[in-house]
Amino acid sequence: MQEHFTVYLLTKKAIMDNLLSKSQLKIKNVTTHFKRYLFSKINTKNKLIAILGARGVGKTTLLLQLAKQQHLKVMYIALDDLFFTRNTLYELAEEFQQYGGKLLLLDEVHKYPNWSREIKLIYDDFPDLKVIFTSSSILDIYRGESDLSRRAVSYNLSALSFREYLLFYEKIALPVLELNEILTNHSALSLGLLKKIKPIPYFKEFLKVGAYPYYKKHKIDYYQQIKNTVNLILDVDLQAVLPIDYNNVAKFKRLLYVIATNVPFVPNIAKLSKQININRNTLVQALQLLEKAELIHALYKESNSVSVLNKPNKIWLRNTNLSYAISSEEVNSGNIRETFFIQHLNTFHKLALPAKGDFIIDETYTFEIGGKNKSQKQIQGISNSYVVKDNIETGALNTIPLWLFGLMY
Repeated sequence: MQEHFTVYLLTKKAIMDNLLSKSQLKIKNVTTHFKRYLFSKINTKNKLIAILGARGVGKTTLLLQLAKQQHLKVMYIALDDLFFTRNTLYELAEEFQQYGGKLLLLDEVHKYPNWSREIKLIYDDFPDLKVIFTSSSILDIYRGESDLSRRAVSYNLSALSFREYLLFYEKIALPVLELNEILTNHSALSLGLLKKIKPIPYFKEFLKVGAYPYYKKHKIDYYQQIKNTVNLILDVDLQAVLPIDYNNVAKFKRLLYVIATNVPFVPNIAKLSKQININRNTLVQALQLLEKAELIHALYKESNSVSVLNKPNKIWLRNTNLSYAISSEEVNSGNIRETFFIQHLNTFHKLALPAKGDFIIDETYTFEIGGKNKSQKQIQGISNSYVVKDNIETGALNTIPLWLFGLMY
């Protein structure tokens, strides 16, 4: 009996040593020359942290970079590791903390059944162990089997901004700008930045290929990779989070294509239900899921309440690269401008559709988006209103260049 117990302990030690060895290799190999905007915002002193985001935006790299800066005993593991075919997440945490572990990094928890219950138990039972986990943006960490709302601090990782694109692909470092800075001092800011960069050519390229950190100078391959990512989100991530009938997943794909070829899209629910062959409530829920999956932006009129049964008033794809990848038709320049603006403002601000103008931000600032010849007519007489123009390097008074909003994160 004693011999069997000794062998068991040796086996457990060998497994833990192997997991730690794989973890250390991954952490060692991750590059740190470029860090996403969220890296400096995450407070690693918190005991339980969730990093959510769409597939392909760089959550795994961020997790490994966070590990690299720690001086604690840390372990990284993906939740689809074969270790979990015979072992539980709770058992891993128990072994790791007995091993002296202090920080456990869990990648893609939505791929593990009962993730929320076991993470809750880990949080409650091992007070000296910190956990940071990543998951699909579809996952609602506050409505899992066990409520983590009083325990987890959550962050969301967006697609690359124009500023991050310049740093990652072009090695051009520009400062992060706050919205208030842009509104009050945009002329001086843009004139100063023009000493470092001629932004328009870079901006045009970013609109086509800058949203994800895996562009390798081949647009056809890049767009195919984006399509593959979209399919994985709908076929794998969605199914891992919610029990959705496969026939409905196929309809969700059709819905996304309809939106992509008609953006900005004003949904006629009755007509769309017939076109997609799906009932009204399921269609509204599908739109909400596509937004949670960070494939679309759905906006409502500022006077409208957002509820489970309310349809959005207008829909855009989540970023401009999705438009170029999914749509088989010529993209609309007006839609591309608006999509860029929404992507960069939506990360840290509240957007709605005003009675006049294109967007209202934080219930205070009204914006009209257009080309270089856009007039002030649509926002005339509205306080705190601005015209945002494409294809200009710098603006004056309440006219602001569009590219400048790409430096907000």
